[in-house]
Amino acid sequence: MKNEMRLTLRCVPSNVAVARIAVATFAASLGFSVSEIEEVKVAVSEAVSNAVLHAYPDGEGEVTVWARTGEDGPLGTELVVEVEDAGVGIPDIAKAKEPGYSTIPEHMGLGLSFMESFMDSLSLESAPGKGTTVRMVKRPCRQ
Repeated sequence: MKNEMRLTLRCVPSNVAVARIAVATFAASLGFSVSEIEEVKVAVSEAVSNAVLHAYPDGEGEVTVWARTGEDGPLGTELVVEVEDAGVGIPDIAKAKEPGYSTIPEHMGLGLSFMESFMDSLSLESAPGKGTTVRMVKRPCRQ
């Protein structure tokens, strides 16, 4: 059965955990192992943290986290997660994807690298002044 969940949260640090737990709970019913769910939690945390840190430098804003079921596979149903903001956007996506690049000097700049390594696919859409959408897909692979 197809299912979906959508959360719209204030873009504040404490809501990173809310998003992480909500998506992990949603994913738990789709055939993922405990270690795969941990990977999903890290990826969601990084995506929401990026919105909190970068999307709204002048203060208030929202982040929407959408989790839904995707294609059915032999080991379960894939998870599709989108994290969207209407913030300042990313002027250079290729640069942002470089490991170690961050616009905040005290940060490691590995969030997108973690998302890419823990999920089966990652796409990033962004335009200056129009916000950012991170789309991630995870397929169960436990034996």
